[in-house]
Amino acid sequence: MTISKIGSKALVDCSVAAVDIADGSITTAKLAGSITNAKLANSSVTINSTSVSLGASINLNALDWQTVQTTGFTAVAGKGYFCNTTSAAFTVTLPASATLGDTIALKDYAGTFGTNNLTINRNGHNIQGVASNALISTNRASVVLVYVDTTRGWEFTTESNVAALTPQYISATGGTVATSGNFKIHTFTGDGCFVVATVGNPAGGPSNVDYLVVAGGAGGGGNQNSWGSGGGGAGGYRTTFPSPGCNAGSFPVTTTTYPITVGAGGAGGSNTPSSIGAPQSQSSSGSNSVFSTITSTGGGGANNSGNGTSGGSGGGATAPYNAGGPVGTGTGGSGNTPPTSPSQGNPGGTALGHGDNTSPVYQRAGGGGGGGAGGAGGASPGSPSGGPWPGGAGGPGSTNSISGSPVTYAGGGGGGVSSTPCSPANTAGAGGPGGGGGGYAGPTPGGSATAGTANTGGGGGGGGYSSSGGTGGKGIVIIRYKFQ
Repeated sequence: MTISKIGSKALVDCSVAAVDIADGSITTAKLAGSITNAKLANSSVTINSTSVSLGASINLNALDWQTVQTTGFTAVAGKGYFCNTTSAAFTVTLPASATLGDTIALKDYAGTFGTNNLTINRNGHNIQGVASNALISTNRASVVLVYVDTTRGWEFTTESNVAALTPQYISATGGTVATSGNFKIHTFTGDGCFVVATVGNPAGGPSNVDYLVVAGGAGGGGNQNSWGSGGGGAGGYRTTFPSPGCNAGSFPVTTTTYPITVGAGGAGGSNTPSSIGAPQSQSSSGSNSVFSTITSTGGGGANNSGNGTSGGSGGGATAPYNAGGPVGTGTGGSGNTPPTSPSQGNPGGTALGHGDNTSPVYQRAGGGGGGGAGGAGGASPGSPSGGPWPGGAGGPGSTNSISGSPVTYAGGGGGGVSSTPCSPANTAGAGGPGGGGGGYAGPTPGGSATAGTANTGGGGGGGGYSSSGGTGGKGIVIIRYKFQ
């Protein structure tokens, strides 16, 4: 402070210069009550992810233990639970949402977990890396679960008196169920649902299944007058069986309901009794079969005239009518359409005809065979004159033992032919092994080619000499898994 004088008046300068205060020179008593928490830059601290105001209190125990639980409940992160299963077993459901470090503790209150087990419902998260509930079945057991990430889920970081993980296997319902050794087999010959109640764990069976999904086969082409139509393509064929790891399954499932669609067979083309050259009736393609993300495509049909239709396996060709002109050629429909890996099918066979209507051998052409799961449909070679004009054989199917015994599925339909008094005794195409129907050979008009076998996905046979094509065979879905 400085005092100065102007005349008779004194002036006082009350400003205070900055002063350095030595460490320790101000006692705690001098500061008591002089600085509030609000005056501080940080008025709280964070402990165990919880903000705590300065001056407040907090329980530094890692978990907040709850009163004894005697019935099922949903656990909350940061809490511990004494579980009393004396009266009955019950389930603890883990939180639906979890973040790294979330912790839950469980303790057998009365030493009864061995008699009345405690189930830990995963509620959408993995438990120790497995999409499966946990079962605690040892008396006096206790366990601490800590959430890690979406891969491992909840890990047991502390275990006391917990026995080795209780084996657990897939259990499911739906379809017709059979048993083969340690495996359950669910067969769907029509639409339904595959309902998974539980899945396996590392101590038991895997959480995987094997499948066979076969779509409906296409109908064979209808025929008008005296040439043969193409056979129907087989339904698409997709399978994981046999899978690696001793047939332990390779397709993961979860505890949910899987709708099953079994594709219908396509209708055969009808005969069209009109003038030579009029188109015969086009057949229908088969319908898709579906299990989860697996779709097998219906077989391709045989068109009115010319090329076959694409599908799981392609339809056989019908030689186009070409009166007075050069030999007409039809191309089989493409298989594996849309493409899958491994391939779900093969193309239909070609058909070569003769178009000279000035002779009694006009349009004496056979139809190409429909494609099958195991190979392409056979070609009908045709002939410029005089014959013979055989129909192409249906492509072979594929054999699978997922049902417990070997069965061949998805054979193509055979091509039809004409066999009349004015033509040689032509041979119709045989249906492909695996439910493919044979083509029609005459010589009586108005008949029908052989249908594909139901629940094999076989293609229908092609018509010949004013006959109808055979109906395609319905598909099938089979699911297999380890249950013990």
